Amino acid sequence: QVQLVESGGGLVQAGDSLRLSCVASGRTLSTLSGYIMGWFRQAPGKERESVGRIIWGSGRTYIVDSVKGRFIISRDSAKNTVYLQMNSLTSEDTAKYYCAAQPPYSVRYEYWGQGTPVTVSS
Repeated sequence: QVQLVESGGGLVQAGDSLRLSCVASGRTLSTLSGYIMGWFRQAPGKERESVGRIIWGSGRTYIVDSVKGRFIISRDSAKNTVYLQMNSLTSEDTAKYYCAAQPPYSVRYEYWGQGTPVTVSS
């Protein structure tokens, strides 16, 4: 089992930056090395969409085109934490942001956090 807890959301102005954190617990660090950690968001009235992901062991990241150049995913292995740095925020980034974990034995994200809300006012 993996527990994920997001934090860092809030109300910001357009153009501001925000960093979200997702702390993973319940497993050892060596086990997490085979995981893929993803960030997702869901805006009101819309379907959940992927923002990007990071391969825990290598640190390699993938960011979707819609936020590429503004969003950065990173991780701190010592803290079992994944970050989503969001820059130049717009009202279209308003959503609830979730992190998720895909175990090495699975082809889908098996574990999800409760989400943290981000509201960008214009």
